[in-house]
Amino acid sequence: MKNYKVGIIGATGMVGQRFITILSKHPWFHIEVLAASSRSAGKKYKDAVGAKWAMKEDIPESVADITVMDASADVDKIASLVDFVFCAVDMKKDEIKALEERYAKAECPVISNNSANRHTPDVPMIVPELNSEHSAIIDYQRKRLGTKRGFIAVKSNCSLQSYVPALFPLHEKYGVKDVLVCTYQAISGAGKTFETWPEILDNVIPYIGGEEEKSEIEPLKIWGKIEDGKIVPAKSPNFTAQCLRVPVSDGHMAAVFVRFEKKPTIEEIKKIWNEFEGYAQKANLPSAPKKFLNYFEEDNLPQTKLQRNLENGMAVSIGRLREDTQYDYKFVCLSHNTLRGAAGGGVLMAEQLCEQGYITTKFNW
Repeated sequence: MKNYKVGIIGATGMVGQRFITILSKHPWFHIEVLAASSRSAGKKYKDAVGAKWAMKEDIPESVADITVMDASADVDKIASLVDFVFCAVDMKKDEIKALEERYAKAECPVISNNSANRHTPDVPMIVPELNSEHSAIIDYQRKRLGTKRGFIAVKSNCSLQSYVPALFPLHEKYGVKDVLVCTYQAISGAGKTFETWPEILDNVIPYIGGEEEKSEIEPLKIWGKIEDGKIVPAKSPNFTAQCLRVPVSDGHMAAVFVRFEKKPTIEEIKKIWNEFEGYAQKANLPSAPKKFLNYFEEDNLPQTKLQRNLENGMAVSIGRLREDTQYDYKFVCLSHNTLRGAAGGGVLMAEQLCEQGYITTKFNW
């Protein structure tokens, strides 16, 4: 049995809370440290998070009385207590980059939910089913940082997790050429609940800062290749995106329009989706969905309330595949944004890196 001591940096925020609910029941990872800003440091976790606790389940008893550490001031101490950390902090990008590098240079691997290092050329941005081979860039990153254990690996934007997995296995055989995507994103992606954001009720907001740029650029890094010690983004497909915030608690939906170099049939697309599995499934990682891509034949599926928790929120749901008058095909996708899209995706990536030997334990169990 694998056993690792882990820390959560940014433990009081929405994604940090989700990390706690996942890790409190994880077979490999055991929460040793919770860290947040200096405002929370020194308090018991239950007191530090207080009324901000937004999960449906109660705060796990195993973490309620843990004393919160200072994420910035206690880097060396935290690094000495854990095998690696999950990072989900609310800071300026340059501050996040500096903080994550401090942990890495303290020989503490960082599994980041933040966007600050997503475009750093030697930092892998991994979806375990799609580009698990990008972990090889860690060797180059360690040389740059001068570390033996420490490195940074990042999770992609949460909205990508709904539609990129559906496109990825089609690209190799048929050549995905152009993609137009409109995303309909839940309020938990903004760290909000209906109680804290009543203005979203009966409302749609047609702008999410920075989200469209991420949706258009980040898939190309996932599709990229390692060359000369860096990940070189792919030059295609061409993506254009429109992102809207909708009054839904959890679950990002995407309406996708796609054009191919070589147009497949609907039956060929469905066959690829049905048979697709990636590293996470082949390695039988604890958080991996048994079936990653799930196609629904019913015209009114997938629905957010019905399918977002499929396979513990780690599966992708697809439906309404049909021909389009301007593109080749159109379809809809759905994924759980704080599970597959955020904390769950980070945990799955950490499982992959442990399985591949990039994260090792330094403690005797």
